[in-house]
Amino acid sequence: MEFKIEKLDNYTLIQVQEEKLDTHIAPTLKSELVLISGNGEKNIILDLSKCRYCDSSGLSAILVANRLCKNAGGTFVLTGLNEAVERLITISQLDTVLNITRTVEDGVRLINEPGK
Repeated sequence: MEFKIEKLDNYTLIQVQEEKLDTHIAPTLKSELVLISGNGEKNIILDLSKCRYCDSSGLSAILVANRLCKNAGGTFVLTGLNEAVERLITISQLDTVLNITRTVEDGVRLINEPGK
């Protein structure tokens, strides 16, 4: 199982279960994101705490999620980044575009308390 997807009150939590968010699973993740967004979900938390590695296709999936949530007037939160993934996101300057939190709980707070 590549992802664990939970539909909760105000958001959908997607937990990547693989160590690598790369060309093997990024296309599936993109499809899931489009489906979730198509179902009217506008707030998504993507938990990468099990991920040790992310490549450009993984980044692309993350950006798709961000765009889908923005277009729906919602919030996308990336959480649980390890050092390598965080470095990649910083180098790509995506840390200025994305909502990044340490924990899922922080992400939930961000969604539930916009503007704080």
